[in-house]
Amino acid sequence: MTAERLLVGGTEVARYEVDPQLAPRHGPRPYLHPVRTRTGTVVTDALPADHVWHLGASLAVPDVDGTNLWGGRSYLRDVGYTWRDDHGRIAHTDWETRAPDRLAHRLQWRDPAGRVLLNEHRRLGAVGLPGGAWRLELDYTLTAPPDRDVALGSPATNGRPGGAGYGGFFWRAVSADPARTWTAGAVGEEAVNGSAEPWLALTGTGPGGGAYTLVFTGLGDGDRWFVRTAMYPGVCVAFAFDRPCRIPAGSRRRARHRVIVADGHLSADAAATLAESPD
Repeated sequence: MTAERLLVGGTEVARYEVDPQLAPRHGPRPYLHPVRTRTGTVVTDALPADHVWHLGASLAVPDVDGTNLWGGRSYLRDVGYTWRDDHGRIAHTDWETRAPDRLAHRLQWRDPAGRVLLNEHRRLGAVGLPGGAWRLELDYTLTAPPDRDVALGSPATNGRPGGAGYGGFFWRAVSADPARTWTAGAVGEEAVNGSAEPWLALTGTGPGGGAYTLVFTGLGDGDRWFVRTAMYPGVCVAFAFDRPCRIPAGSRRRARHRVIVADGHLSADAAATLAESPD
């Protein structure tokens, strides 16, 4: 396993596993874990027993032209979840930047036979904020091959009911107590899941008892928030929440996400202030 570190003021706040040696059914892909607050509270989970293919914070899509790049079972219309040999890999190919507070590299999204489904350029950064919080910055561009469109789907677009539109930038959090989530206009999993609010907050308690708050921004056109707090704590910028997303041949899908990582259970006003602050 090859890991890079992201630092803020000399303190490691995230480790980036670039080429994890995982079984194909776990959806091998680069991921961030552990991610920590600046005082050391861990706020991500990886390879948890309930969903072994959840890998910290990562880009993961369960249906890319029929290839599972999420891990686990695939949801088939009129059948349900089924184990299939349809798992691909998101593979690092070249470094562009490797600095203590920023990383940039190129990747390929591949099907089980190694065929390239999408090319990606990804940038990550770690920025310290006043008051002790820090901000993870993630920018990426997905480029479709020149000769074919690429469809991105989810269990929901493949027929699963109940708002299971996950797939995109996914953050598997960790919490010793039930997590809590809210946006500017909604509170709780049921109300927040599927919404398109400009920002979303999640609070939890890390393994050592430290309280934390995460504040997410960066929905693109057509994206929705997928969120879980009851079954497990997790947040996803979902690309295909209720309808497939298509990247036309030769075109690009650009995205820009920000996650503020703060110690303590912040108030709604404090979370809103962080979310609405300029970069």
